Amino acid sequence: MASTTPLDIPPAPPETRSRPRPTGRAGDKVFLGLSRGSGILLLVIMASIAVFLSYRAYLALSENEGNFLTTFDWNPAGDPPVFGIAVLLFGTVISSIIAMVIAVPIAVGIALFISHYAPRKLAAPLAYVIDLLAAVPSIVYGIWGALVLVPYLEGLNLWLDQFFGWTYFFEKTEIGAARSLFTVGILLAIMILPIVTSVSREVFLQVPKMNEEAALALGATRWEVIRLSVLPFGRSGIISASMLGLGRALGETMAVATVLSPSFLVSLHVLNPGGGTFAQNIAAKFGEANPLGRDALIASGLVLFILTLLVNGAARLIIARRKEYSGANA
Repeated sequence: MASTTPLDIPPAPPETRSRPRPTGRAGDKVFLGLSRGSGILLLVIMASIAVFLSYRAYLALSENEGNFLTTFDWNPAGDPPVFGIAVLLFGTVISSIIAMVIAVPIAVGIALFISHYAPRKLAAPLAYVIDLLAAVPSIVYGIWGALVLVPYLEGLNLWLDQFFGWTYFFEKTEIGAARSLFTVGILLAIMILPIVTSVSREVFLQVPKMNEEAALALGATRWEVIRLSVLPFGRSGIISASMLGLGRALGETMAVATVLSPSFLVSLHVLNPGGGTFAQNIAAKFGEANPLGRDALIASGLVLFILTLLVNGAARLIIARRKEYSGANA
């Protein structure tokens, strides 16, 4: 008869615990202090900028006889002083939208070509050349835009007016050189193209190879792999890249000031000469402005500062909401 005595089970070995690493090292304390101090310093700098802009804006707005948000004029040296940002806000937003509409699809297409289509011998030089465009100074872009882009866009403007004038936006109602918000948008699109391309390319290169190989194993074509695996994984990265480009487009100064023919008129005919942006107006009028005029320009800079913060905040919200659907969290 088999014994029912339970088998002798050897006692479990004593639990071994890893010795905790010392946390009182001088290097750790220095690194922690530097990291914490850097974060606090950044917040202090941002707060200082906001306080400075708000104080100088208050000095200007207390003397303004017009409505700062709706006045279509800029004359802080007049009697009484009247100035508003309606034209500047309109021009900044419209030119940035045109730049984004043109640049983002092209940049994403270039990034996909470099990361998934181009041979390695071609992809590396092409990526280097595109990244090199970001190192070109903005004044060089402005000179090129004024001497090359503006004359050659006159034919394009006439073509758009002839075939797409019915859309109202591309209806050209004034005669003049192509120093318009549309030209500014094209120039800004060229300037932000390397930023959006570079960030998008790096995101696409981080797509797990197993995802792509699994799609190919199921019989997916190259485009289906990109549509089902690459683009969903890189959606948040594309948004981040676009917001970085939009940040530069909103604050670009010298290139816009060189190309645009400024005027304080609001018109949805984007091919007509004229318009204005915050940065262009500040660069053009800061040197000759009186003390009140400089405070007024700083007030417009405060609006641009807030607009940039809102854009970045909206980007963070979009990324956070789409984060759970991104392949990056798989």
